[in-house]
Amino acid sequence: MLFYFSCGRATVGLVFTNHWAVRIIGGPKEADKLASKYGFTNLGQIGGLEDHYHFHHSRVVRRSTFAARGAHSFIHMDPKVGWIQQQIVKSRVKRYARSDPDFIYFNDPKWSKLWYIHSGDKTSQCRSEMNILAAWQRGYTGRNVVVTILDDGIERNHPDLAQNYDQLASYDFNGNDHDPTPRYDSSNENKHGTRCAGEVAAVANNSHCVVGIAYNARIGGIRMLDGDVTDVVEAKSLGIRPDYIDIYSASWGPDDDGKTVDGPGPLAKQAFEVGIKKGRKGLGSIFVWASGNGGRQGDHCSCDGYTNSIYTISVSSSTENGNKPWYLEVCSSTLATTYSSGEFYDRKIVTTDLRQRCTDGHTGTSVSAPMVAGVIALTLEANRLITWRDVQHLLVKTSRPVHLQANDWKTNAAGHKVSHLFGFGLVDAEAMVIEAKKWRSVPPHHTCTKISDCKTTYIRPEQTLNATISSTGCSEQPEHHVAFLEHVVVRVFIDHPRRGDLEISLVSPAGTRSQLLLKRLFDNSNEGFKNWEFMTVHCWGERAEGTWTLEISDSPSQLRNPEVLGKMKEWTLILYGTAEHPYQSHGSHSRSHMLEVSSVQSTEPTLGIPQPEEQEEEETCISHCPLGYFEDVEARRCRRCHRGCERCVGHSPHNCRSCRRGLFFYALESSCVAACPSGYFPDDGESEERIEEPSVGPSGCSDTHSSTGPGMKECIHCAQDFLLQEWRCVRKCAAGYYECEKTEFLKRIKGMNNYLIYRRSVICTRVTNKQLLPVFLSISLSLDICA
Repeated sequence: MLFYFSCGRATVGLVFTNHWAVRIIGGPKEADKLASKYGFTNLGQIGGLEDHYHFHHSRVVRRSTFAARGAHSFIHMDPKVGWIQQQIVKSRVKRYARSDPDFIYFNDPKWSKLWYIHSGDKTSQCRSEMNILAAWQRGYTGRNVVVTILDDGIERNHPDLAQNYDQLASYDFNGNDHDPTPRYDSSNENKHGTRCAGEVAAVANNSHCVVGIAYNARIGGIRMLDGDVTDVVEAKSLGIRPDYIDIYSASWGPDDDGKTVDGPGPLAKQAFEVGIKKGRKGLGSIFVWASGNGGRQGDHCSCDGYTNSIYTISVSSSTENGNKPWYLEVCSSTLATTYSSGEFYDRKIVTTDLRQRCTDGHTGTSVSAPMVAGVIALTLEANRLITWRDVQHLLVKTSRPVHLQANDWKTNAAGHKVSHLFGFGLVDAEAMVIEAKKWRSVPPHHTCTKISDCKTTYIRPEQTLNATISSTGCSEQPEHHVAFLEHVVVRVFIDHPRRGDLEISLVSPAGTRSQLLLKRLFDNSNEGFKNWEFMTVHCWGERAEGTWTLEISDSPSQLRNPEVLGKMKEWTLILYGTAEHPYQSHGSHSRSHMLEVSSVQSTEPTLGIPQPEEQEEEETCISHCPLGYFEDVEARRCRRCHRGCERCVGHSPHNCRSCRRGLFFYALESSCVAACPSGYFPDDGESEERIEEPSVGPSGCSDTHSSTGPGMKECIHCAQDFLLQEWRCVRKCAAGYYECEKTEFLKRIKGMNNYLIYRRSVICTRVTNKQLLPVFLSISLSLDICA
């Protein structure tokens, strides 16, 4: 009888658990008796091993360098126990290349200093990654996505930007020309845009400076801050080429001085609205905004109408250790967070700089907006069909609180953790691309508005004014019905002798409290708030129906007469969201003809090309099958296409209708191939006289001219009933040519034996020049009988 037992001595290198494997004859009941007798819990038979049971002891240390001892140890002497072994922790290594700096390495000199990209390495102090490397490893680098930096221009000839620079995404509204190059001066005042651009799309592996988060994206620049900034300038900048530009990144706003209340003018507001309605061919332009650097001045980004807009993605910053940076503003409209600078001893951000140089001193929330723009570029590459609202939902769903330090983290009624400092948490690039790949657009956007009673109410010092609105979510108006929330806006009209003394909160029907405004020490204005809109995302996903409470408190400073009271004249509650649950169907709310995404995994070959990593997909109900799936109407499921097919009508490799990037559509067999077969050439759609085929993808194998060369004008032999004329295959000879027969003796090699075959063809030869048209075959001997 073999036993494994130790009387409490440490065993070098081993870690003992509180689990045992035991062999007991007599069946499960006998095993239960013995487990109970010695204080164990029987967790059942071990797999298919008869008479072997898994025992657990809750009073033994879970992990220890010592083998356990105590009363339970006497089980090994029980005659009914044939064998027993305390389980030890085993080291097991997954057999793939690890995600470390050696796995992805670029020759850019500053690569090792990009701590916010590879923050999981041993040299980094930050304890959690934004998983940018992991998104790259899945094949997403921002290719074909266009990002524009709205700023003081970008240095388009910078060695790290020139390759990705996009003239069509650029303009100079300060100088009214097409060159966004910054104005140079001795202080390098106009370096900001170039620095932001490098964060997004600095070229990788070019032996210069840094690597951008979306290093294959197209990058443009709008020069609009180096001059008078007007409503017109802003509107033009926000609305430039909305069908071409995907993402607009802005790291600016009104003064962060703790006393300004300002936002977009009427034209800029319209530009935002037009962008989200018509940009990206109706999917909506994506506007990313830095939340503001007024923390030291006690500023509050709810007084910034850009970050406070439902149309912008407001981005916050964290130090590498997860602390609040000194410049950070508190705000209920902040959606997500990235790393940035902190105290003097914290590392800053490395990026491109003016005069073709690099810097390791980029700071503030200016850093964070371009970072998120880069992550969204990766996300759009994963799924080009996501809308501006889908992007915000993805950020809410995938951002993580991780080690971010805030004393106001809370979980709202929809289960989302959210903070006024960091929004929904640190951006996770890998999670974004994984979710985007299988994402189905959220239901239509609805707006429900409810105005309070027009009754002026005094705001008394040291007392809290509670005003309520009961809302049904406009359930009686189907086109306005909001059941599940996204953004919530409160529009207020308040007269007050000193605006900075006010604090305002909103409490949702579920009890979630949003701090819309905090006291601002430097705000001495007596203008109050004239229909100013505060916005919160803290109720995201909650139910809209119920009683909403607005809480206003006034703490008079020594700078005013406390007997002069403020007055709230009116407030309006504006709810934005959906009538249906954004992620799943609910009974009567389910859409018609929903199809479930099946988790059937393809076992077909991959055609020899790398594919983005397949993920196990959740079953959910959707309105239409995504790319890579076809509708199985009878089973009401989405089935996978054959690998390589982007669209298909069945699982067979011959059911394709269009192909994934890198493959060519071979119409004759309705398949996707890595290389076109003999007699066909890759047709990218730009060749002349192209025959349109609606079911063929952007790249197909064309036999329009029965060519065996790589292009229509590079034929070396023609199919039956075609004639070779000047490297083209034609039906009949043109004027000035005559038909003649040519015999080609082709020397072939088969194994070690040489042999000859011949091929006859008819060509068109010029009447004025009866010389044979040259035919280039790999190893050939030709006999011309046309002369």
